[in-house]
Amino acid sequence: MKSAWVIRHVPFEGIGVYGAVLEQRGYQLRVIEAPLAALAELDAGEPDLLVMLGGPLGAFDEATYPYLADALRLVQQRLASGKPLLGICLGAQLIARALGAEVRAMGYKEIGYAPVTLTEAGQQSVLAPLQGAGPVLHWHGDQFQIPAGATHLARSEHCENQAFSVGNAVLALQFHPEADPRQLEAWLVGHAAELAGAGIDPRTLRAQAATVADDLVRVNQHLFAAWLDQAGA
Repeated sequence: MKSAWVIRHVPFEGIGVYGAVLEQRGYQLRVIEAPLAALAELDAGEPDLLVMLGGPLGAFDEATYPYLADALRLVQQRLASGKPLLGICLGAQLIARALGAEVRAMGYKEIGYAPVTLTEAGQQSVLAPLQGAGPVLHWHGDQFQIPAGATHLARSEHCENQAFSVGNAVLALQFHPEADPRQLEAWLVGHAAELAGAGIDPRTLRAQAATVADDLVRVNQHLFAAWLDQAGA
C-alpha cells in the first residue's frame, strides 16, 4: 500500500478535499502534528508522498517557534530524496527557503476567494484547470520568491508568486486548493483573531465559499490527481 504523510501545523487546516483523492488511490494516510511531533526523528524519504500544509506562522519564525527549524530540515531532506513533495502556503514557503529563496512579509493580508492567473508555463502544467475557472482560497500575509531553477506557474492580483514547481516531483502553492469551502467555518473560527486584526468580516468569506463550493472542489481534486500522476506518486 502506498503511504502519504501529511504534516499539519494547526488542526483546522487539514488535507481537505485531497483526502478523498488519496483514499480513492489506496494511500495509507498518516497525519503528523508538526508542533508536537519529533520531526527530527522522521525519515523524510520514507513515504511515497509528503505534503507540508499551511499554518498561521511565518516560514522564518523558528526563533519564536523552534519546531519550524525541524520542519525546514524535513523539507530539505525530502527535496534531496527526489520523491514527490507538495507544499501549501507555509509548506510552500518552507520549500522556497530550503531552495535558497527569500520569504518575506507582504505588508498586507491576502485573504478570501479570488482567481489566480497562470503564467505561460503554468498553462502547460497541472494547474491548467485553474485558468478561467474562477476563484480559489487565499489566506496569507507572506510571499516567497521563486527559487533558482524553479518554474513560476501562477500569480494573483495581490501576490506575484502564487506557485512554482521543481521538475515533476515538487509543487509549491501559496493559495489553498486543498481547503474544502463546505467546511470553511473551521477556518473562520480558528483564524478569528487574524480576521479581526485584518478588518475582514467572516460573513463575507462565508458567502464567497457558498458560491464556489461544488465546482471548486471538482477542479482542485482534478488538479491534485493530475499532479500525483505527473509526480509518479
